[in-house]
Amino acid sequence: MLQVAGFLEHSTVNGEGLRSVLFVSGCSHGCPGCQNEVMQDIHYGEQLPIDIIYNRIIKNKPILDGVTFSGGEPFQQCAALAKLAVRLKDTGLNIWCYSGYTYDALKQIASTNIATKALLEAVDVLVDGPFIYSLLDLNLKYRGSSNQHIYALEKGKILACLDHTFI
Repeated sequence: MLQVAGFLEHSTVNGEGLRSVLFVSGCSHGCPGCQNEVMQDIHYGEQLPIDIIYNRIIKNKPILDGVTFSGGEPFQQCAALAKLAVRLKDTGLNIWCYSGYTYDALKQIASTNIATKALLEAVDVLVDGPFIYSLLDLNLKYRGSSNQHIYALEKGKILACLDHTFI
C-alpha cells in the first residue's frame, strides 16, 4: 500500500519526456516555501494498493517515456515504491525520483536500510536535495533551487551529474 497524495497521467515538467507522476504523502523535511506543503502530512490523500497504481500507469505505457515519484518525500515510503519501480522498469519505463535528501544522505541511509537501498537502486534519475527558498531559480529545468542536483543513476551509483544538461 502507498499513501498517495495525487497522480498526473501525463506531464512534461516533472522529468524528461512524457511521464506519469505519482505524488506520495508524507515528508518530514518541512522546507520553507515547499510547493507541495499539503502533501507533507502522511495522512493526506488515500491509501492505494501498488497493483492499482501500476495498472493506472501501464494503461498509458504506449505513450509514456517514464514515471516520476515526487511528493511529499518518496524515500519515506521507499519499500512500496521500490516494488512499484521494479515492476515499471520491467516494462521498459524509466524512473525519476525527487527527494529532499541529498544523494550522500540516501547512500548513508541505504547502508543500513534495505528498503532505501532498493528504491535508490531502482531509480534512473534522482533530483536530490531540499528546496531552499533563498536559492530559488525559476530558470532551472526540473529543479526548484540551485542546490538541487540531477543525477543519472545505475543500481544506486552516480553515472553522471546532469545539472548542465537541463539548464
